[in-house]
Amino acid sequence: MSSQPQNRRQFLKNSGKAGIAIATMPLITKLAPFSITEYQQQALPYAYNALEPFIDTMTMEIHYTKHAAAYAKNLADACVAEKVDTTNTNLTDLLKNISKYSVKMRNNAGGHYNHELFWQLMKPAPSTAPTGTIADAIQKQFGSFANFQTAFSDAAKARFGSGWAWLIVKTDGSLAVCSTPNQDNPLMDIAETKGFPVLGIDVWEHAYYLKYQNKRPDYINNWWNLVNWELVQKRYTAATTSK
Repeated sequence: MSSQPQNRRQFLKNSGKAGIAIATMPLITKLAPFSITEYQQQALPYAYNALEPFIDTMTMEIHYTKHAAAYAKNLADACVAEKVDTTNTNLTDLLKNISKYSVKMRNNAGGHYNHELFWQLMKPAPSTAPTGTIADAIQKQFGSFANFQTAFSDAAKARFGSGWAWLIVKTDGSLAVCSTPNQDNPLMDIAETKGFPVLGIDVWEHAYYLKYQNKRPDYINNWWNLVNWELVQKRYTAATTSK
């Protein structure tokens, strides 16, 4: 581990790859769509370095171009093998019926959806506290925003191995915090706690290890600086007005 900082500096200094990517990455000035229906990997809504210092440039590039890209590719392969008509089958609906498909489909459909949502749920700092109806719902369900943060962070920290923590809207319209293993999510019919995800954090090691090593709690605490509360509000509104 002692050589890791030097390796990172060498990557950024000599390869030029991160610099080129930053220069060419499209910058989106409006909120990305909050309905994750695409089967293809979408462009990041910010540059690789935009979430510094909380998520470092190298981690973002590797996470997006290697890990997330692999989920998108493997999902496409699984859809061909299992004859999924991606033109007429909504990805959300596929996830809601994931028990009908293979483990490969489950892992990669979940991985693709989760990552596409994760990128959108972050924005360059500083993050502000939620406002509007999502703030009111959090206050009602958890007693305070601080209580919610503690419950969500605890779920993320306690997830054994790899997985995600979520804030979801349940079928009765109430909010709940839960976590899922691997690349599962609360939309899936196999999920222990089901609901519509309005906020999620990736706690796989590849999401934080280059900067935080084994200190997952530090990553989670710093991640709060990046939450895109405007998008959380939009997802909450979509979930509660569609009933």
